[in-house]
Amino acid sequence: MAQRARKAARELATLPTGVKNGALIGMARALEERSDDIIETNKLDIASARASGVSSAFLDRLTLNPARIEGMVQGLRQVASLADPVGEIISSRVRPNGLKVQRVRVPLGVIGIIYESRPNVTVDAAGLALKAGNAVILRGGSEAISSNVRLVQILCQASSKAGIPDHAVQLIETTDRQAVYELLKLDDYLEAIIPRGGPELIELVRKNSTVPVIAHGKGLCHIYVDEAADLRMALSIVLNAKVQRPGVCNALETLLVHQAITQEFLPQVCDRLSRAGVEVRGDRKVCQVVPQALEASEADWETEYLDLILAIKVVSSLDEALGHISQYGSGHSEAIVTSNQSNAKRFLQEIDAAAVYVNASTRFTDGGEFGLGAEMGISTQKLHARGPMGLQELTSYKYIIYGNGQVRG
Repeated sequence: MAQRARKAARELATLPTGVKNGALIGMARALEERSDDIIETNKLDIASARASGVSSAFLDRLTLNPARIEGMVQGLRQVASLADPVGEIISSRVRPNGLKVQRVRVPLGVIGIIYESRPNVTVDAAGLALKAGNAVILRGGSEAISSNVRLVQILCQASSKAGIPDHAVQLIETTDRQAVYELLKLDDYLEAIIPRGGPELIELVRKNSTVPVIAHGKGLCHIYVDEAADLRMALSIVLNAKVQRPGVCNALETLLVHQAITQEFLPQVCDRLSRAGVEVRGDRKVCQVVPQALEASEADWETEYLDLILAIKVVSSLDEALGHISQYGSGHSEAIVTSNQSNAKRFLQEIDAAAVYVNASTRFTDGGEFGLGAEMGISTQKLHARGPMGLQELTSYKYIIYGNGQVRG
């Protein structure tokens, strides 16, 4: 598979933009036309997962419905509408000796994607990789195998008709974990591995890969409600960040509340969270104000629940909030709700995360929401990419030098 991907990548690197865009549009149309088929196939995965006793949040990540298929379709179309990064001149300068030195964007080559549960990743990864001129080898989780096989069949049929080389998109169809270990050792063929999933998967990939890894780490996201916050706004933001889709990496996991507003804000927000089915776990001060809250343990500050569970802590100052996030945050997405511009500025400057928000929900950390069309993942590291990974993050660059006979003395 890797050898075939390498060959396809060489062809993809020089494909005209129009061919790639035509393929993306064709892939989107094929998903629309086969929507019912995809949903029926997905039901097989859902039934199997439900029988194994997985959580409701896990089932939500696994489920495909008309709205989510439409989201994948629109993602492909948006990627098609974006500028082609391949061939972009990043910088250009003329040296004193007359050499013209340009830095030009080029595809990475072959990328391996290892991911769990969410079959929409299959479509996002294929679309972004093709537009950026890369071949991709996909290895989804066993829980979504039927859905992923069907999606890749549909995408490959459509892209082949549009002129994309064979084997540009491949899916490892075995669910044997040994295949993951084999993929991680193919450093002669792959330029990068991108894992998307829980901490165990990320750790397995990091420890075993000889291929460079761009990690989609966990999303232990915080919102700090400052004493100068608009409490109505804060309530809306917190509810959206926790409840709108709790099983994803940009959902809220720990809420920090300034002690000056606990009596007014905590009863309101906990009541609304409770009515939405959220289990609240709070520190001693939270439990004093909201007796129905469960007592939080140290482990709660370290946990990415991906479920309708929220840890809440009362802090005495912005400094304490910053310290807590520094200690427990995963570098994914952090937010402050405040009308104090000085506090907002400090939060933006001092929080070390891929996405830092003022007065907005962390749920916006998403390639589509950031105008990238889709995303390959959300990198919580700093090399080679950070945050939602779109087209530019799936490229590298090379230097192109124009001369007229120069030799070095």
